[in-house]
Amino acid sequence: MRKVYSKIESIAGNVITVTAEDVRYGHLAMVTSSHGKSLAEVIRLNGSQVSLQVFAGGRGVSTGDEVVFLGSPMQVSFSDNLLGRIFDGSGNPRDKGPGLEENLIEIRGPSVNPAMRIIPRNMIRTGIPMIDVFNTLVESQKLPIFSVSGEPYNELLARVAMQAEVDMIILGGMGLKYDDYLSFREVLEEGGAMSRTIFFVHTASDPVVECLLVPDVALAVAERFALNGKKVLVLLTDMTNFSDSLKEIAITMEQVPSNRGYPGDLYSQLASRYEKAVDFEGAGSITILGVTTMPGDDVTHPVPDNTGYITEGQYYLRNGRIEPFGSLSRLKQLVNSDTREDHRAIMDGMVTLYANYKESLEKKSMGFRMSDWDQKLLRYGEMFESSMMDLSVNIPLEQALDRGWEILAECFEPAETGLRTELINRFWPKGRTAAANEESA
Repeated sequence: MRKVYSKIESIAGNVITVTAEDVRYGHLAMVTSSHGKSLAEVIRLNGSQVSLQVFAGGRGVSTGDEVVFLGSPMQVSFSDNLLGRIFDGSGNPRDKGPGLEENLIEIRGPSVNPAMRIIPRNMIRTGIPMIDVFNTLVESQKLPIFSVSGEPYNELLARVAMQAEVDMIILGGMGLKYDDYLSFREVLEEGGAMSRTIFFVHTASDPVVECLLVPDVALAVAERFALNGKKVLVLLTDMTNFSDSLKEIAITMEQVPSNRGYPGDLYSQLASRYEKAVDFEGAGSITILGVTTMPGDDVTHPVPDNTGYITEGQYYLRNGRIEPFGSLSRLKQLVNSDTREDHRAIMDGMVTLYANYKESLEKKSMGFRMSDWDQKLLRYGEMFESSMMDLSVNIPLEQALDRGWEILAECFEPAETGLRTELINRFWPKGRTAAANEESA
């Protein structure tokens, strides 16, 4: 028999405090009120004073309600029956399907021992040139997408979910608008990718504590599938909403605030999730791609600032495109030398010319006289943005590299590209020079 505590000492928002013994941090309790029963999680221990976050919120809870500690932390079901299903942050079905309670596993386990990890060595193809060609996504990598509200970052995640060459996708949504949640579902169902996808979704109207559970539940399930040999891609949106939930609870708990009111352990909270990315020797892998929205497009905001120290690069999504400047995949050199001989040369050469295009564009806007070289760069920049940077472009890596050569041949003479002669002799489109292109035009 579990002991029943019938006196709640205090109620502050969604946090209640009771006096109890033999309780552990992170364990669950059942709170019975006039509104029914609700799970709660232990979030602070101060001697015998135990603070719990009530999943359904503190509304309707009174000081005379009953609290029963369940003696275990949050658990989630793990099996192949999860595939194609949609759950909330607590693991309860959102899709009106049956609840799953078999083969329960604990969430928030420790990260994998570094000695058990292997060096990342495999590319994850997405069909998006600005990722595959210029900032390759590598298996077991952890990368954020830095963006601002209003940018199509969820649409980008949906495309990655449909096209990424992995065994399965786990999507963790935090603070999603209901329209975004429906859009994810419709895109994956229409694209035929729903059968390999698991959703854990917290919407803006759901309890705050469930927002904190979403990445933990998603990563716990991902880890078990990876140990069973699956290549798992975990998509998280939005980690700023996750951090804001941490901030809200910290304020309720009257913790001493750190930068801009966020808790002092923000870095550790983020790192404990991102460090779940791993490639297991002889088994599968976990790759994490998470959206981090930057309030006011401020990269020094605590959430993106801390994230940048944890992850292995970032994608900058601005004006509906992944920007080549600022975007970085620090592990790309481990794989893009094994794709095609010209991959690195095209990557470096095209970005260099695009930087020159930006300078010519600035000269034009300031009214300076445009040289023939400037005109070539302006033409090149427009083609690069429409044929490579536009997120609607969907082509395999090899076709993207071929398209890169075609763009260069449309705009420049071979010697103007700065690429090695041996690569030009092998990959330059036959019979194509800038002069010939001008004559035909």
